[in-house]
Amino acid sequence: MNETAKEQREPEADEATAADDSMDEARADGPAESPAAEAENAATVEALLFATDAPLTPAKIAQIAELPGLRAVRQAIAALNERYERMGCAFHVEAIAGGYQLMTRPEYHDVVSRLHKARGDSKLSQAAMETLAIIAYRQPIMRADVESIRGVACGEVLRGLMEKQLVKIVGRAEVLGRPMLYGTTRRFLEVFGLNDLADLPRVEELRSGASAEKPAAATGEKTAPADENTPPADGEKTPAPAPETVENTPENSPAEGEK
Repeated sequence: MNETAKEQREPEADEATAADDSMDEARADGPAESPAAEAENAATVEALLFATDAPLTPAKIAQIAELPGLRAVRQAIAALNERYERMGCAFHVEAIAGGYQLMTRPEYHDVVSRLHKARGDSKLSQAAMETLAIIAYRQPIMRADVESIRGVACGEVLRGLMEKQLVKIVGRAEVLGRPMLYGTTRRFLEVFGLNDLADLPRVEELRSGASAEKPAAATGEKTAPADENTPPADGEKTPAPAPETVENTPENSPAEGEK
């Protein structure tokens, strides 16, 4: 009989423990939100997930968004995924490494991979950047002029820039042989965030920025020796020349009998 009573009390104790845990979670998560507040929370969480490139933990989201608790974060994410599913969006909120992140759906993996490959192919080498800068500031310009400025051949680099649609042929020069002239494209403006070529930094600004980065003369820096022909500064005394020494050579020695 005691065993029967004990068996009856154990389920009751389990139910009470579960109820206490639920109440503790509810107290930790805060009170239920109104529909308008839930919609605002969902928009705030969406903005955070859209702006980050790493998973955000629920606690971090609640702290930054100033949400009442973790339950508000979970409700916001559930509402976002429900809306994305209903609208047929190509992305959703996914749980990753203990946090949440906005991710594209698996069925779009192939097309997204092609995008990343295209971005990787668009990286420019130092030689390409130098050639592109010369063309941007001197366009329209002949290949011979570009090579004269750089001091090396740039045929391969030019072809690479044209394949990336950053440089194009804009005409022919009115000189012997009518060589091709090169200039930048609209794609060049898009990549570097320019409205037009007038937005390029002025050469004077680049020079002043480079000179400002160079530190002033360091303390104790040795100065170059003064040139012998350099005139003395105002008020500075000119040192007297050292007397010439005459070696005693047979030619300079006095003859016998001479005093």
